[in-house]
Order: sequence, then structure tokens, then C-alpha cells
Amino acid sequence: MAAAPAAAGSGAGRGRRAAATVAAWGGWGGRPRPGNILLQLRQGQLTGRGLVRAVQFTETFLTERDKQSKWSGIPQLLLKLYASSHLHSDFIECQNILKEISPLLSMEAMAFVTEERKLTQETTYPNTYIFDLFGGVDLLVEILMRPTISIRGQKLKISDEMSKDCLSILYNTCVCTEGVTKRLAEKNDFVIFLFTLMTSKKTFLQTATLIEDILGVKKEMIRLDEVPNLSSLVSNFDQQQLANFCRILAVTISEMDTGNDDKHTLLAKNAQQKKSLSLGPSAAEINQASIVFPPPGASEENGLPHTSTRTQLPQSMKIMHEIMYKLEVLYVLCVLLMGRQRNQVHRMIAEFKLIPGLNNLFDKLIWRKHSASALVLHGHNQNCDCSPDITLKIQFLRLLQSFSDHHENKYLLLNNQELNELSAISLKANIPEVEAVLNTDRSLVCDGKRGLLTRLLQVMKKEPAESSFRFWQARAVESFLRGTTSYADQMFLLKRGLLEHILYCIVDSECKSRDVLQSYFDLLGELMKFNVDAFKRFNKYINTDAKFQVFLKQINSSLVDSNMLVRCVTLSLDRFENQVDMKVAEVLSECRLLAYISQVPTQMSFLFRLINIIHVQTLTQENVSCLNTSLVILMLARRKERLPLYLRLLQRMEHSKKYPGFLLNNFHNLLRFWQQHYLHKDKDSTCLENSSCISFSYWKETVSILLNPDRQSPSALVSYIEEPYMDIDRDFTEE
Repeated sequence: MAAAPAAAGSGAGRGRRAAATVAAWGGWGGRPRPGNILLQLRQGQLTGRGLVRAVQFTETFLTERDKQSKWSGIPQLLLKLYASSHLHSDFIECQNILKEISPLLSMEAMAFVTEERKLTQETTYPNTYIFDLFGGVDLLVEILMRPTISIRGQKLKISDEMSKDCLSILYNTCVCTEGVTKRLAEKNDFVIFLFTLMTSKKTFLQTATLIEDILGVKKEMIRLDEVPNLSSLVSNFDQQQLANFCRILAVTISEMDTGNDDKHTLLAKNAQQKKSLSLGPSAAEINQASIVFPPPGASEENGLPHTSTRTQLPQSMKIMHEIMYKLEVLYVLCVLLMGRQRNQVHRMIAEFKLIPGLNNLFDKLIWRKHSASALVLHGHNQNCDCSPDITLKIQFLRLLQSFSDHHENKYLLLNNQELNELSAISLKANIPEVEAVLNTDRSLVCDGKRGLLTRLLQVMKKEPAESSFRFWQARAVESFLRGTTSYADQMFLLKRGLLEHILYCIVDSECKSRDVLQSYFDLLGELMKFNVDAFKRFNKYINTDAKFQVFLKQINSSLVDSNMLVRCVTLSLDRFENQVDMKVAEVLSECRLLAYISQVPTQMSFLFRLINIIHVQTLTQENVSCLNTSLVILMLARRKERLPLYLRLLQRMEHSKKYPGFLLNNFHNLLRFWQQHYLHKDKDSTCLENSSCISFSYWKETVSILLNPDRQSPSALVSYIEEPYMDIDRDFTEE
């Protein structure tokens, strides 16, 4: 069946002959050879000239041809549909004809989506293909859009039932016939018009499904601000409609360009950013600003929309529906939390009490216990990442990550008792309470015995070693710690055994997954940074040389994954060495990790490898941290007036590898790129400042000193690159 459309249009020679035949007619002036009809219709569909519709044939001719070709009477039905759908028609006959056409296409679509198509079929061409080829798709678009036409000031109307039939037929044709969806996507006025059909509950589901398919292939995203009365439309949705509408929103607010992926180079991203600045906001950004949320009164007790309990479905199917609807809502919220409207969305999420709602749903739905046979899609197994159950969990964890990341609203993930615990930790340590904790509206936090963060920690510690959730769980918890380091936040998690759990996964289970290891190293770094108690706990767990060697092996196996931990330990060591405190002195003398990092050969080994594994052309959001970690090591050396020593040692290491100049030239280029990237007016430097507790001005000064062109400067890179090996002016493109 899939090959039929290709067969109709195959052969360049046949296509040229058909075009010549059509041109010779000048329209319908003669009788074409029956064998050429489909080819000529296909050519007309592509060019817009010649044969394009059933109305260009006589009914007698179509009936005669149908006997041979077995077209199921579809061309004749389209001929009648055209005759009964004129502007002054009452559409009763039109609706009857649609009722005849619909089952001919729906059975075919059902067989198509369930992969039950027969290899041999009675007809050469599928019904949906014949329907489209004889102009059925264009005719239905015209019928649906009749209400946009006014006659003597009166808008034409068609019944919801008729609209529903048209939408179903169009959807079935899109499913089975290649190219139909793309053609509909090119009709921008039709796509915008479809939104107006969602005002009726009778046509809502068919409309939403068709819109979703069309937007999935549309080259240029529509703008929601062009949809008439969008605010009124959304405010009248019930909870089930809103959840379905989120499937459409998910497409309209997501950037069509995949250049935001971590694997894309920063050079390409910067070039795209420059281009975007000249073009203005993207359609996705405009759409994010156009989204209208339901008023607080429309929010369900659970915090997310759910399906009607009146629907008579088996319990397993009800749960499946609950999961799929909530999945779409969570995705939309995730996208919005990462967009320009982030603060506004944060405020709404807080006011609508979404976080307490998610907390209540945690055991009931999100991390519920289920049997091995529950919620498994056909052709998949329970642990497959395509499973709705697993996808919901991952989307939930991504939402927590986006919600907590560098935002004071992260404390809404706790309950009142846990917030009091944070205050008590600060009081005991004799440090000021975190301002964001004091400012948290206690009426908006989680209720119950445990907050959402604590619930997450509990399931995280029980997760099997091979679980795909480990990465996302670690990312969600790490985002709670990101930003300005908070001793109280760290101690809250340390008291719940998080550090020991991470070390068990890294050392005792000898985790092999690079993604999971990276997320655990990042989390461990944030958990231990500047925290003496954390280093004491580390030393207590890693209490043998054998364990420490396994830990070092994991670190050294991939510095791209572990460099954030190396950075945090290096920064912590620098702070501890400048403190006069017995507790700190004890940790400095006993901790294997601090002793290891304190050695200059260790620091030089890390520095050499960090610079060597990255290049300007291969820098991504994922590995640029290696460049910043190398800078941290050199900034701390500069503070101790040891920067020339470290550069001289790098030069010696170059010579020992028999490649003089290759490392320092590369580093010079990387630092030039760093200036272009981080000194751009749109770049946020606070992340570098907060994570390192080093002012951004000191970062800039250090880079400038290293890039000083004066070869007499003891802190300039060029002073350590011999003239014959100098290669520092190479241009790097941003294309």
C-alpha cells in the first residue's frame, strides 16, 4: 500500500508525456486514455494545472473506469459532494455523502496505524490516495472554511457533525497518504482557522489531533497571537481539553531548530544567536509569551488536569489516560520554565500550588508501585524508555530540575517542618539564614510528612543500579544546590545520607554509564563544595587506599564527566587553606582527596588534560566546563603568584610529549573564544561567579593577562611558545 503513491508518479518520461497531454487539452476538451488518468491527476496536483478534481470528469466516465480500477466509487461520491456543497446548499445531502465516504477511509487508516495492512490488496491504489488524487482534500478544506465566508452580511454555518466528519476524513487521509499533511501545513489560513473549531466539544478532539499532526511537519511555526480569541478559547476548556491542548502547545512553544542541544558546538550556537538577534524573537518565543493559563479556580486539587471520572474505562486504561494527559502538561511547563517568560511562569506555578499538587500525586501516580504487566505499550517492555510510565517519571524529574535551577522558589519543594530544619541548621552553625528561605510563602509549600525533595531522595536511594532514572534524579537534586553555595541546603541533604549513596554508586557499584557518572560527579561537587563536614563524611566512607584508587580511576576515566568535581574540590582546598580553624585543619591533614588535589603534579596533570581534550571547533555546552575548570586552577595559582610557574610547567610537559607549542597555542585560541563567548552582552556571567565565588572581573583580568601579546610578560602565554611554533592568530569561523 505504501508503494502505491510512488507508482502513480514514477517515471520522468511518463510525467513529461502526461504534462504534454494535459497542455494539449487546455482543460477537459477530450477523452484521455484511462491508463493515464491517475498520472495526469498527480501531475495536475503538483502543478495546479490540468486535471485536478473529480468534477472535471463525467459521472458516466468515472463509473465506467471504476469497474476496471476498483476505486470504491470514491470519485463519483466526490462529484456528488462537489455538486451538493455550493454556497446556497443546506448541506444535508453533503453530510449524507460524507457518511458514505468516511468508512471507506477509516477502515484503511485503522489498518495502516495497526500495521495490519495486507501485502496483496484488491485495489491497486488505496482509497485515501484516490480520495486525495481526485481533489477530496482540497474540497473538504473549502467546505470546512465556509463559515469564514459572508453572504449579504450573514456568515455561513455548517453543523458540528458535518465538521467532525470532514476532520476525521482529513485525518485518515493524512495518516495513509504521504504529502497530504505537508500540503495542509502550507495553508496557513486553514491551520489558524482549525483552532476556532476547538470551541465545540463535539469537534474538539478531531480538531486537536489534526492540528497536532499538521504542526509536526510545518516548516514555519504558526504564531498563537494570530489565533482569534485565543484567551477566550483556552479559558473555556475543561481539564481534559486543556491537557489535550497542551499537546499542541508543546509543538508551538518548542524551538524548531535543534541547535540548543548540548551536542551542538558553541560556535554554531553563537552564530545562530547573532542571526536571531537581527531577526527578532522566534515564533516559539512569541508563542510562549502568548500562552494563556486557566484562572486559579480552574486548577484541580491535585495540581494537574485529569480525565473525567465518568468515563467508563478499565482501571489500567484510566491510569494510562491520566499519565498521558499529565505528561503533556509537564512538558509544556518545562519548556516555559526554560524560556524568557520563566519568572512569570514560576509565579503562576507557585500561586496555583502546582508543587504541593505534584507532591500529593507522587505516590499515587508519578512513582506509584505497579505490576509488571501494567502500562506497557505494544511491542515494548516495562523498562523501555518509550513506556508512558517511564516517560512521565523522566518528564517529572525534568520539571523539578527546571523549577529548582537558580531560583529561590526551589524551597517550595520542602514542607514547613523541613523549612524549619533549614533554619535550625543555620542557627546551629551561627550563620545567617538564607534570605530566600525567610521569604518563602509558607502557604504555598508542600504539605504532608515529607516534601517533594525528600520523596525524591527516598526513591533515588532505592533505584536499581541499571535504572535509567539515576541520571535524571541526580540532575534534579543537583539543580536544588546550584547557584550560591548554601551550607544549610548541603547539610539538609547530607543528613539524609545522599553523599554515602553517591559514593556507593561511584565506587562500590562501579557505575559504567557515562551520563550517570557525570550527573553523580556534578552532584557530589555541589554537595561538598566549601563544606568541611562533607569532606569528613567523604573520608569516613572512602576509608581505604583501595577504595580511593577506585574513586580516582572513575575520575580519571573521563575528565569531561568529572571536571566539575575536580573544580569544586580545588576551590574548597583553596578556601580551607586560608582558614584558621581546628576542624578545617583536621580535615586538611586527614582527607585523602584534598591531599591528592593539593599536589602540584596532580593539578598540572589535570590542567594539561583539560586543555588537551577540547578545541574551539569542538566546544559544546557539555564540555566548555573543562575550559572553565582549567581557568579556575590558573586563577588560584595567580592568587598565590604562581601563574608563571604553572605556565612554565605546561611548556615542559609539551616538550616531554615531543609537541612543543601544540597545547599552549590551543589554549590561546580557547581563551580568545572565551572572551567572545562570555563577554557578549547577552551572556549571564553570574553562574560563573556564583559557582566559584570568584568575581567575574577576576575571571576577565586573568584571561586578559594570559592573552597579553607582550612576550616579556611572565604571565602571558606567548612568552612560553617558541617563535617557530607560534600559531596564535588562527581564525575560527562561527558558521
